[in-house]
Amino acid sequence: MTVSLARASLALAMAAALGACTTLSPQPRADELTSALEARGGPAVDWAAVGAPREERAAIGRWLDQPMTLDAALRVAMLRSPRLQEEYAHQGLARAEVLEAVEISNPTLSLSRMSLDGGGSNRTVGLSLPLVDLLMLPVRTRLARLEYERATYEITGAVLGVVAEVESGWYEYVAARQVAAMREAVAEGAAASAELAQRFHDAGNISDLQLAQEQAVASEARIEALRARAEAGRQRLALNQVLGLHGDEADWEASDNLPLPVPQEDDPALLARLAGEGNTELLAARKEAEVLADALGLTRSLRWLGGSEIGYEREKEADGARLRGPELALELPIFNQGQARVARAEAQLAAALARVDQAELSATQGVRLGSEQVSALREVVRLHREALVPQRETIVARQQERQNFMLIGVFELVQAKLAEYDAYQAYLEAVRDYWLARVVGQRLPSDASIGERTPAVQDILAPKGGMDHSMHEGMDHANPEEMDHSKHEGMNHAKPEEMDHSRHEGMDHSQHEADDAKPEDDAPRHDEHDHGDTP
Repeated sequence: MTVSLARASLALAMAAALGACTTLSPQPRADELTSALEARGGPAVDWAAVGAPREERAAIGRWLDQPMTLDAALRVAMLRSPRLQEEYAHQGLARAEVLEAVEISNPTLSLSRMSLDGGGSNRTVGLSLPLVDLLMLPVRTRLARLEYERATYEITGAVLGVVAEVESGWYEYVAARQVAAMREAVAEGAAASAELAQRFHDAGNISDLQLAQEQAVASEARIEALRARAEAGRQRLALNQVLGLHGDEADWEASDNLPLPVPQEDDPALLARLAGEGNTELLAARKEAEVLADALGLTRSLRWLGGSEIGYEREKEADGARLRGPELALELPIFNQGQARVARAEAQLAAALARVDQAELSATQGVRLGSEQVSALREVVRLHREALVPQRETIVARQQERQNFMLIGVFELVQAKLAEYDAYQAYLEAVRDYWLARVVGQRLPSDASIGERTPAVQDILAPKGGMDHSMHEGMDHANPEEMDHSKHEGMNHAKPEEMDHSRHEGMDHSQHEADDAKPEDDAPRHDEHDHGDTP
């Protein structure tokens, strides 16, 4: 009866161990990570193409055949980003660690043969398993599952972190591309103005100083254009590195301009609630604390068993008699009662609880700080759009009038134009900073209202791009010496009321409407000055 019970116990223990080892597949499950990403507004992952070169190339080719958008960039990153490939591998590692945690140690097989003085021998065969492993198996299985959930949160957070990098890189590049295009247009206009000034100078109609001023403006504009082009190239390279694109794949085209701020920002209270429910760092910290609390209880309960083993032994005596039965080997807790294991578990739990507190504080304060920063940058964008840019345009228009009536020189007008271009660039950079502040690696509720875009460069500069000599069109410049432009070079002679600012989408030009385009009261009478051949 005792033998049968021992056999049954050992067989049951082994069956339980084998069953626990097969409850989890060694392969990572795509649906687990997909569900975690979808719950947090993350991008979709084409798992059929992950790790399949042919399918991956086909999917990426479809997205790169069209002008790149932010959504397409995220889809490309989900397949090609080296960082994400590493995180996908981490999910497999986490699953392997779970399997390892629920496995018990392999059984120990013992063989012995002892010779007797009178001849013959005793032979013994034994099979044993660690007793602690068997007793801890159900709890260890539960802990392993909790640990896998924690690892999934961490991996999800890492994926969302890469998503945030892609979004930030996208906004940086699109803004740099718009600034570079604007600076290139300004440089081209300034170069045309300098070339025309050179012809006037050759004809003797402008002074050396005036020519040098025009040429200096053109040089400064070209320098700024080159710097902007280099910055756009640097941002594109950084974005391609995050996306994992190189070679011909890195030559994609982008069509987007920066979007304008959303009409209405999200309620901070709503964002705080979403952060508490979906913050992967906080959820992972809480799950870790739960795992370690259970582990501490288990360590305390089994501290006395140490390396105890349970097994079954069969012995054959020299006279042919057979002995069989269970065996139990207990570790006597004389010198070591597991104090170190308990102390380690207690310290690990205390550290985990501290990390939970830190994650909760970071989530709460992060939402508050982020909301305040977005609100401040939104106001910066508004001031650029509704105040600074229209004011700079008004200054240029008034300075143009004063220069037309020779109250100021061309240099003062040039400085006003340069300040206007700087305001345009600052406006684009303010919009960029606003969107960078909103990047959190997942979609926010207000993202659904994104629509209107910032004005294109041609819309910003078309009315008076660069140094405008549009009034010279239709004139014969083959003989500049026949015209006296000594008082008009570098100027825009268009009537102020004819300047069209309606194409500056997204900017408020109402300040121009109420301001009649007429010279100052103290300006000399127009007919008292010789304007040469200029109408």
